[in-house]
Amino acid sequence: MRTNPVWRESLDVFFGEAEGFGAYVYPIIILAPVEFFSLYLPSLDAQMWSGSASLFKVCAVTALLLIAYFALRVANQEFAPWRFRSIKTWTREQGQSLSSIAKGQLAFLTLHIAFSIFLCSPLLIWAAAIARTPADRMAGTMLLVFFYALSYSVWGLLTLVLWERRAETRQVFIRCFFFVLIIVSALFYLPLNPVAFLVAYLGRQELSALTILGRSWSANTVHFAFHIGLGGCGFVLYVLALKRQVAA
Repeated sequence: MRTNPVWRESLDVFFGEAEGFGAYVYPIIILAPVEFFSLYLPSLDAQMWSGSASLFKVCAVTALLLIAYFALRVANQEFAPWRFRSIKTWTREQGQSLSSIAKGQLAFLTLHIAFSIFLCSPLLIWAAAIARTPADRMAGTMLLVFFYALSYSVWGLLTLVLWERRAETRQVFIRCFFFVLIIVSALFYLPLNPVAFLVAYLGRQELSALTILGRSWSANTVHFAFHIGLGGCGFVLYVLALKRQVAA
């Protein structure tokens, strides 16, 4: 991967030139006040350091939404888009294969999500300590955030390939995609919603099973099958769009 030019370009833009600074700073700027006010606003008395049992839930949900949203934006190349070469430039002028482009973009997206979680982890660990959240639940939460962010953000790569020269269309689509998916999943079947599932996971609550044609499916099975299918579908469409772009 070190020799992959698509991977190196993203590293240079985001870390060498610090053009992607906002993708890492904004989530922390938002998460920190949310954690502070969640802890201090309910009661500013002598017991304030005991914290609320829901503090980690609030922070975890906030981190989930922020990391997934900014991962979509990073995949969509909304940060310093002028610094990235187009797909046609990579294939025709640089001689890169479809596989090389896909590996480079997916590898950097995975690194971005992992690094975002790492940056938010001090605030999440602090909230978990105050709320007395078990270590296994805290670790499970970070894995869930990584899983959700990757499942959603691959659709940002798809829009990048489909509408490479139509930045405004891409931006509108991924925002609608993210917020509509969050809302519709809650309305259609609550356990599909990542926020509801994360809250239930932290609260050790059992979610209702889904019954279809007399057959019952556990909420966990339906939830993970849906998100794996969502991410897999986005990945397949992304690869097909890349092939079409290369063949054009």
